[in-house]
Amino acid sequence: MNKSALFFAISLIAGDAYSESNDELKNRLEQALKTINDLQMRVNTLERKQTTITSATVTKTGEEIKAPVVAPNNTVASGTANAGNARIELTGQVMFDAIYDFKRVDPDWTATLRPSKIPVYCPDNGDPRDAGCGEDGETIMSVRQSKFGLKGFFPTTLGELTTILDFDLFDSDGGSTIRVLNAWGEIGSFGAGQYYTLFMDIDTFPNTIDYWGPNGMVFVRNPQLRYTPYNTNGIKVAFSLEAPGSALDTGKVTDELELAGVSINSRNEMPDIIGNFRLDRDWGHLQAAAMYRKLSFDTPSLPGAEPSNSEDGYGVNLSGVINTFGADRITAQFAIGNGIAGYMNDGGNDLAPDSDLRAEAVQSIGWFVYYDHSWNDQWSSSIGYSEHKQDTTGGQSPDAFEKGSYSSLNLLYYPVKNMTVGAELMWGRRENKDGNAGEDSRMQFSSKFVF
Repeated sequence: MNKSALFFAISLIAGDAYSESNDELKNRLEQALKTINDLQMRVNTLERKQTTITSATVTKTGEEIKAPVVAPNNTVASGTANAGNARIELTGQVMFDAIYDFKRVDPDWTATLRPSKIPVYCPDNGDPRDAGCGEDGETIMSVRQSKFGLKGFFPTTLGELTTILDFDLFDSDGGSTIRVLNAWGEIGSFGAGQYYTLFMDIDTFPNTIDYWGPNGMVFVRNPQLRYTPYNTNGIKVAFSLEAPGSALDTGKVTDELELAGVSINSRNEMPDIIGNFRLDRDWGHLQAAAMYRKLSFDTPSLPGAEPSNSEDGYGVNLSGVINTFGADRITAQFAIGNGIAGYMNDGGNDLAPDSDLRAEAVQSIGWFVYYDHSWNDQWSSSIGYSEHKQDTTGGQSPDAFEKGSYSSLNLLYYPVKNMTVGAELMWGRRENKDGNAGEDSRMQFSSKFVF
């Protein structure tokens, strides 16, 4: 029934009421009100049906209605402060790399330039021991830098619970298999899971498009327990217990033990202990980290797993970012220590035999300096140099990794928000203990779409 009919019905009832007695008038008015209420209920029912039909039609055509995102475990407890801040964020990127390698690298690592994967001994020099030998020049196309992630923010009575779970496609066998990057949870001062080691400074990573980046940088994602007792006014102090693991070079010992069928394995006695201090200011930030670890080995195929031994590993890492002009910045790091190669971005060994074939923690020095320059809102460049050098021991073989060098220069263009295209020229060099070396250069063109 439309509104005109309703008004007409009420008018008739009211007109007749004037000719009736008071009691009759009262009854007529009550009846009229009941009729009005019934009519209103019918109108409301019709409106609801109309809304349902409209919604169903819009949902079917897909013109306006959006599919809901449901997170059933993200319900905040009653009375929690900032309950409205609970949310889940989707992050990620689609990235395509087209690379021309002027020489060759290990086939499992063609999608990035790691100096430690550059061949040194090839048939050309009469010693085909290394992977990656062959005719110079190779084209590589890859989407292995593409990634996807989820972030959760959940208010609780103890503070905000933050979770991170993300993946990329950069496995270590040349394919595009999903690989876990971070699996992290943090609430208040406590964090646990797999995340960037506290020994590194991810904020110093330069604006490059090569996946691996500076080889002399401390870079590893590590399972860990972390505690941050102080984080106020741009000053942060944190400590972590992290998953141990050492790169063991048996060197000349292998030649003797292989004849007897004996193997040597690394052994993890205790977690790595790391402390970190960070200062953030308008001009940039400075960070200092220190680490202690126990490096061990045994011979499980012998009675009592003997011989076995342990050595102390330790190191410090100083890093920072200095803002210069406009959006420009200098990023740098210097790390030194014994038995810290497992934390370096590329190359080296933590434990190796000395001249008497006794275990020794190998010293590493890793550093880099990069300058990120913004030409304008749509163009930028990054240029820099990096090294990781090891003080090789007397018991290591002549082909042991001693130094890796890396340098790059790029030009990047940002045509619209969340899109980057650009080109990068890279150079790398590996030098072994015996002085033999291999070099490689490559050009990389990349496009990145961030969501």
